[in-house]
Amino acid sequence: MEQQTSYELLKKIDSPDDLRKLSVDALPEVCGELREMIIDELSRNPGHLGSNLGAIELTVAIHYIFNTPYDRIVWDVGHQAYSHKILTGRRDRFHTNRKLDGLCPFPSPAESEYDTFTCGHASNSISVALGMAVAAAMKGEDNRHVVAVIGDGAMSGGLAFEGLNNVSSIPNNLLIILNDNNMAIDRSVGGMKQYLLDLHTSEGYNKLRNALSRKLFKWGVLTEERRKSIIRFNNSLKSMLMQQQNIFEGLNIRYFGPVDGHDVGSLVRVLKEIKDMKGPKLLHVHTRKGKGYRPAEENATVWHAPGKFDKDTGERIVGDSGGQPPLFQDVFGNTLLELARKNERIVGVTPAMPTGCSMNILMKEMPDRAFDVGIAEGHAVTFSGGMAKEGMVPFCNIYSSFMQRAYDNIIHDVAIQRLNVVFCLDRAGLVGEDGPTHHGVFDLAYLRPIPNMTVASPYDEHELRRLMYTAQLPDKGPFAIRYPRGKGVLVDWKCPLEAVEVGKGRKLKDGTDVAVITLGPVGNVAARAISRAEADKGCSVAHYDLRFLKPLDEAMLHEIGQRFARVVTLEDGVLKGGMGSAVLEFMSDNGYHPVVRRLGIPDRFIQHGAVPELQAICGIDETNIYNTIIQLLDK
Repeated sequence: MEQQTSYELLKKIDSPDDLRKLSVDALPEVCGELREMIIDELSRNPGHLGSNLGAIELTVAIHYIFNTPYDRIVWDVGHQAYSHKILTGRRDRFHTNRKLDGLCPFPSPAESEYDTFTCGHASNSISVALGMAVAAAMKGEDNRHVVAVIGDGAMSGGLAFEGLNNVSSIPNNLLIILNDNNMAIDRSVGGMKQYLLDLHTSEGYNKLRNALSRKLFKWGVLTEERRKSIIRFNNSLKSMLMQQQNIFEGLNIRYFGPVDGHDVGSLVRVLKEIKDMKGPKLLHVHTRKGKGYRPAEENATVWHAPGKFDKDTGERIVGDSGGQPPLFQDVFGNTLLELARKNERIVGVTPAMPTGCSMNILMKEMPDRAFDVGIAEGHAVTFSGGMAKEGMVPFCNIYSSFMQRAYDNIIHDVAIQRLNVVFCLDRAGLVGEDGPTHHGVFDLAYLRPIPNMTVASPYDEHELRRLMYTAQLPDKGPFAIRYPRGKGVLVDWKCPLEAVEVGKGRKLKDGTDVAVITLGPVGNVAARAISRAEADKGCSVAHYDLRFLKPLDEAMLHEIGQRFARVVTLEDGVLKGGMGSAVLEFMSDNGYHPVVRRLGIPDRFIQHGAVPELQAICGIDETNIYNTIIQLLDK
């Protein structure tokens, strides 16, 4: 790829106002410079590459036509918004993207007035934008345009359909832009994906229809009520003539497209043409994920977020994995396949994340026993419940922060009936550079109150395998296993698959002065702090791995309550309502009164940054655990 560092046009664009001063003929060059800047920066500072390369021309056209920030642009799945950030005054800070105290990984209203709404989870843009459009109308802001940009598989989410349904029934002038790249992170799946691939509408037809509509309104022949009736008639007639039903026009949403999402000139013309049309509209734009960078175009899944890479050769810079512990997700994926080979009732379910959670390992060998249901977490849980009711054992793998979207489904469709669904919560705890929308820190607190639930977290890879084996045994009911993003601690991670007693913790180390109770892999950090404290102070510290948050190991907690006057609890989850709270409740209920210091995620949203940096901010790093133990010795 030709080296380019001057960015002659981009360096003059400090806001979309500067962009609008350029001629349309200059916009392809702006897009080229944006593409080069994003590739260059992400080769050194990893982020989401493929989606951003695919949305560049669309982003430039939107900001060229619409009066942002007065006009509201609502992004869905914000990992397509890097060019938006660069064009809206953050060009010179883009090198700080995803770093501690740097630019946010996704659009954030706290960062810029151009970022109209938080967007880290998919499918919310239509509902948000409709709310903004209705609010603008109620305030008399008739000249304010509102645009929802949805893509990367987000149209498969139930919330998107709920929004579309409401758009069709409330007076509004909303514009929905469907950035259709046939992808989420892995390839998009489901009927909507195939429908969008097949959908076509005549460009000439739309031009004629729009021109006639404007003239009829001008002559006073056409009113808003008559317009709706004519749209319904036209939709029926067009469907009959084209032998194709348009789902959007079936909802009385004007449909335009599909159009080439990489022809910035055409995008500008189309957006200018439909910008001031009355009523809800949908522009269907075809883009290619990874556009303009051959490796990303050829393997969009890998290049969704590829890490560091050599931009000239296209080679990813991957550290030597020899002698290193595996990723927790890979231990999950390989263990799931191992279990499925032995238990024909086991199936896998994931909402659009087979590669991210390593369920692709099962899919490759047993494609008929693994289901990617699209970006639809609530459906994934209820679908799993249906299979469990008929005797299957679904392993439903959903990232912890995305499981929040399926809370009612967990309670209503699984827990009440005590169905044997195994919830594997990947990316639990602090996830790092993706920030507050992706930190999986609430699961312990929101799962703990649900009756019939088992909630566990493995200390290491061996424990993950044992918990997965235990969870698939008969009559275990809903069983949640949470584990973090990244690597574990054991190079020799394979071990015999054997059951553990549900609700039974482990004493990892005995002691007399202080008891440290941990849950999950963060216990390994505590083990290092304990060793330091004993070496420095000559104290004796006991270490207990709780293993299960629910049911609690009451025998172990009785032992701690009877033996220790000083207790430290440590969890990679929120302090309010989490494991430390459960320990305090137990001590109070049973008449024990130790001095308890709870370490966990404080009551605020934690920013983005490297995991060790965030652990230090939250006080769950080795140094703070060490200091807490030392301070307790003086009590």
